[in-house]
Amino acid sequence: MWRQRFPVKAENRVDKRTEIDEWVITLAFPLKERLSRGKQLSPGVYAFLPTEMVTNFPFIIQADFLLASSREAILFDSPWNKGILECIPSAFMNAFVALVKSRTDAPAMTIPSMFHYLPVSPSLIPLLEPVRSGIKEKVLVEDIVPCESHTPQKMFCKPCEVVRLKPAFWDILVKARESGVDLKNLSTHGTYILSSHFDKSAYNSVLTFLDVKSVSHEWYAKCMEGSNLVSNVDEQLYLELLSFVADNWQNFSSTNLIAMPLLKYVDRNRGVSLWSISRASQWSDRLCIASDGKWMSWLISWNQEFPSSNRLFVPPNTQAALQGFSHKTKVAAWLQNHAKVEIVSVYSYGNIVVKSLNNDRRPAIAFSHFLYHSSNKNYMESYQLVDLCRTMPVIDNYGNAVTERQSILVPANGSKWVGLMGTNPWRNEKYIELSADYKSAGHFAENYTPADQILDFLKTKMQASDVPFIHPPNASFSTASSPLTVDNAILLLQWIRNLKSKGVQLPASFLACVKEGSWLKTSVGYKPPAESFMSSSEWGNLLQNGSSCVDIAMIDQQFYQYKMNAYREELKVIEVRFEFGEASAYIGRRLMSMAASNMLTRQHVYELLQLIRFLQQKVLSPSELLNSVKDGRWMKSILGYMSPSCCIIYDSDWAVASCISTQPFLDVGFYGESILDYKQELKFLGVQVGFENSEKTYKLIIDNFKFSSSSITSDATALILKCIRYASPCDDFLRKLRDLKWLKTNVGDSVLLVNLFF
Repeated sequence: MWRQRFPVKAENRVDKRTEIDEWVITLAFPLKERLSRGKQLSPGVYAFLPTEMVTNFPFIIQADFLLASSREAILFDSPWNKGILECIPSAFMNAFVALVKSRTDAPAMTIPSMFHYLPVSPSLIPLLEPVRSGIKEKVLVEDIVPCESHTPQKMFCKPCEVVRLKPAFWDILVKARESGVDLKNLSTHGTYILSSHFDKSAYNSVLTFLDVKSVSHEWYAKCMEGSNLVSNVDEQLYLELLSFVADNWQNFSSTNLIAMPLLKYVDRNRGVSLWSISRASQWSDRLCIASDGKWMSWLISWNQEFPSSNRLFVPPNTQAALQGFSHKTKVAAWLQNHAKVEIVSVYSYGNIVVKSLNNDRRPAIAFSHFLYHSSNKNYMESYQLVDLCRTMPVIDNYGNAVTERQSILVPANGSKWVGLMGTNPWRNEKYIELSADYKSAGHFAENYTPADQILDFLKTKMQASDVPFIHPPNASFSTASSPLTVDNAILLLQWIRNLKSKGVQLPASFLACVKEGSWLKTSVGYKPPAESFMSSSEWGNLLQNGSSCVDIAMIDQQFYQYKMNAYREELKVIEVRFEFGEASAYIGRRLMSMAASNMLTRQHVYELLQLIRFLQQKVLSPSELLNSVKDGRWMKSILGYMSPSCCIIYDSDWAVASCISTQPFLDVGFYGESILDYKQELKFLGVQVGFENSEKTYKLIIDNFKFSSSSITSDATALILKCIRYASPCDDFLRKLRDLKWLKTNVGDSVLLVNLFF
């Protein structure tokens, strides 16, 4: 109840109240809902007794009103009543201030309920609206609205100075306060904040009556930053804060909130730092969240090794809280769309890193350890691992990061290839020798890797290889041109075996250098495989003992500890020969090569004939040897060097023929009479031994015919006629004879008449 006296103004005096100098106005404020009579509202105006006037005000007015005769209502046209009604706003304001402020020990939560006494709804009696508007005018200029102070001292401000917050943000502030966050400076950001007890939907109509507005969107960023909410609240509440920002992003996106440090990440010192949304979305670096919770700590630890990736991870506690957050989908989508946060798996993160690796040695080595340990933990599918291995750079023996490569060689230290080839001969073909770092133990991202583990991993996943498993390029290597040790020779043959077993076509240049290089130990020194032989014991010694004209390069089986027999197929690939006939043909080709170079001596010819005789005696066919030499022009005749088949051994039967023809008789004067001891061997070579009564012989006479009248004897004439008979055709010879005097007649020499004899 509130009672207050007001002096009666002169203009309000009436005859019926001349003796009264003061108005006594009483306002009653029900503590609970006013009693209603059935469905009817209770009277709101009393003149010592209730009237029938229902005001729709939340308080009762008692005064000495002048009433109509029926006592149902006051007389609104009475100056007396007008004066009373004009005093009611002042009385109400004084009463209301007393209600709100008089008890300093009153709990803050009880104060807002007093504001239900404000006449927020229009009166059911239009003539009472001036009372309502008068109350509003006074309230709007009074420091009466409770503000949020977060101190024992209550704070009141004018309604126009106070603003409301969004309910969701109030929930965050209340929880933050309960968790110990200092919010004392909540109303120090240039704006007074309505008490949290008052800023509720139940008071919407009251706050509308008071014209209390909502806070500007800029204020939220000031509050969050000024109260250090992001860092001071727990992860759950931090996510609620992000959810609040996401819900209101349309309003916040044009405010300073985008520049406020809002997003948590693990920095390079493993501490938690903050980025603004602007920083996160506009720079090249990105924040990341693991797509699966089990990868969070793993990726965060490894990310310390790869600064070039420009990726930083949301802290694991935040990520873990996000997994169970009720608005996870919304917050994650907002982070992706507006803060450009990336949701990454181990594979997609690896893809980002591998594209960022430059020429720095440590990160490139670390990445191979990352793949190794991730593979061991089954954090990637096998095809994903293969893809990353294919694209990742490797550090070569010079310390350079290499991405373009044809093949990868294991580090030289301890390898077999370096023993066989010395240095890497195929660097220009993009065969990369790995750095020795891949053999060493390593410690990256708190993960220890024993020595040789990474190299074994690269052998499996990247086909880093050693001889005999390297797939060679179409190029040679220099050590194949010089003698190889026993171990290296066997290793080379094992290499060829492995390649052939896998169906690998040996590159031409590689195969050529192996075939033609003088690395194979033979009986006559180091020779190319293409010039070497591997014999059976049955003919090898015989051929070597029987041939002194040409050295046969037999593989030195003793030198190779008799291991070469196990590699016969590989030796065949590099053109080592195994058959007696091949050796015979080789001897012949060598002799012909000497002949072509004018290096074939008389002694060589005797040695050849002796070899033919030796082979015949040992029941070994000399056919390959004969075939390889019989067509060469190496045998000396009296007419020069001829092929054996064009040469003739002279005897008495050739006496007549030699008078009328010039024949390529074997030059016995050059070779010596001993050559005639080898008539059978010469015959094998195609030499004609003696005069044979054959078309071939007569053809030789015709082809080499020479005419001298002094040489024409009866035997010569008979031989000419035999040539005509047996050598056919001989038209040219006949035309030549028509012009020659070679028939003896009884009148001396005469020309043969064609029509007489033919």
